[in-house]
Amino acid sequence: MLYKSTRGGEEVSLKQAVLQGPAKDGGLFVPEKFPHLSWQDWVNLSYKEVAKKVLSLFFDEEWDLTTILNAYDDKFPEEVVKLRKAEAGTILELFHGPTAAFKDMALALLPGFLSQGAAKEGKRVRVLTATSGDTGKAALEGFRDIPGTEIAVFYPHGGVSPVQALQMQTQEGGNVKVYGVHGNFDHAQRGVKEILNDEKLRERMAGKNLIFSSANSINIGRLLPQIVYYVYGYLGMVKNGEIQAREKIHVSVPTGNFGNILAAYYAKQMGLPIDKLIAVSNDNRVLTDFFKQGNYDANRPLILTSSPSMDILISSNLERLLYHLSAEDTALIQKVMRDLKEKGRYNWKLENCGEFISYSFGERECGQWIKKLWEQNILSDPHSALAYGGANKYKEEHRDDRKILIAATASPFKFPQKVLESLGQSAPKDPWAQLTLLEELSGLSMPKPIEELKKKKLLHREVIEPEEMKKAVEYD
Repeated sequence: MLYKSTRGGEEVSLKQAVLQGPAKDGGLFVPEKFPHLSWQDWVNLSYKEVAKKVLSLFFDEEWDLTTILNAYDDKFPEEVVKLRKAEAGTILELFHGPTAAFKDMALALLPGFLSQGAAKEGKRVRVLTATSGDTGKAALEGFRDIPGTEIAVFYPHGGVSPVQALQMQTQEGGNVKVYGVHGNFDHAQRGVKEILNDEKLRERMAGKNLIFSSANSINIGRLLPQIVYYVYGYLGMVKNGEIQAREKIHVSVPTGNFGNILAAYYAKQMGLPIDKLIAVSNDNRVLTDFFKQGNYDANRPLILTSSPSMDILISSNLERLLYHLSAEDTALIQKVMRDLKEKGRYNWKLENCGEFISYSFGERECGQWIKKLWEQNILSDPHSALAYGGANKYKEEHRDDRKILIAATASPFKFPQKVLESLGQSAPKDPWAQLTLLEELSGLSMPKPIEELKKKKLLHREVIEPEEMKKAVEYD
C-alpha cells in the first residue's frame, strides 16, 4: 500500500512515510485506502495479539512485527488496557504503561518501526518531538538507548503539569535531549514542523548519514497503532456482554492535536461499528467552534488549563480528516492550510462532518466531572473527565441509548492539584505532598514510574526560545 500526502506532492511507501514524518510539501501522509477489519473472531485475544492483527494490515512482511510488538512484554503490565463501567459509558483506561499516559502504547512501537526502517537505509534517525505534556515522556522512554536513534523533545516551559515536567527533566539515556521552550505548544510544534520541512537542512543532515523524523502523531507510524485502542475497546465491550457483536457504539475522546480521535475515525473507516465521534475540548475550544460553525480560527489567546495536552490552537491531524472528507481534494487542502498559515483561520462546509459531535468545558465543569466520576469510585485526571463530560452531555441532549466508549488518557496522579481541588481538598503547594494526599484520600497507590521520580536527578534544565530550536538539533 502507498501513502499519499494530504497536499498532493508525494506518494511513498510506508517505510519512507514513517522515516520522513511529514511530507516534503508540508502535508501529512495518509493510507491510499483503508483495509478492512475482520475483527469478529478476535474477542478473546490479548491487546498484543489484536495489535498484531490490526497493524499487519498496514505493515507487510518487510517489517518484523513480532519483534517490534515485544515492547509490550518488557514495559507493560499483563493487562495493558482496562475497561471500567461508569454511568455515562465504558471507560477505556489507556494509561497503565511506563509513563502513565495513553501515548505509551503507540510510542512503545514507533522506535522499532523507525530503527528497522533506518537500518534498511543504513542511516541513523534523529527524532524531533513537540509535546503538550504526555507525548514527550512517552517518546523519550520509548527511544531511550535504542540503537541507531536519537531524540530531542521540546515542551512549553511552564505549560505542562509539574509531574509531566519532572518526567521529562529526569529522563535518562545517552541518546536523549530535552528542552523547555518559551511560549506555548503551538510555538514548539511550529518549530518542529519548520525543521522537518527545511529541505536544505535535510540535505545537510543526509550528508552525515542522518534522517530527521518525528514521534508526534503527524508521523503515520505513531498514528496507526492508536487504531488498536478502539478495536480492543470494542472487543472488550463485546466480551463483557455490554454490547452485541456488530452493535454500533459512540466514542468520546479528549481532543488536542486530533490524533487520538482520528485513530477512532480510521477504525470506523476500516469497519469497526462506530457511529458518532465525540471530540471534547477544554477552554481552548477551537475544535468545538469548528465542528459547530465550520470556522477554524486560531486567532485567540491560548488558555493554560489543568488539561495541558488539550491546550492547543492548531490541531495538526485535523488536516488528515479534511483530506478524507473532501474526497482527497488536495487543491482544497492546500488552500485551507495556506489560509491557516497566513491568516490563522479558514472556513469549511460542514455537510460531511455529521459523524463528529463536539463539546467544550471550562475548569469549573472539569472539576465537576472529576467529582462525578469519584462518586462512582473512579479517580480521573482532567483530560479523561472532560471526555466523560462529553459522553454525559451527548446522552442528555440526544436521548440516545447507544453505549459510549470513553477514552481515559492519563493517570490522575499526573495532575494531583486539580484532582484534589475537584474533590474539595486544599492542595498543598509541593507536588509530592499533593501526591501523598491523593494517595491517602483515594486509597490508591501512585503509579511506580511517578513514585520513582522522587529519587531521580534533574538532567535537563535548558530553556530556549522557539527560534533556537533548529540550532539545538544540528549537532553532529
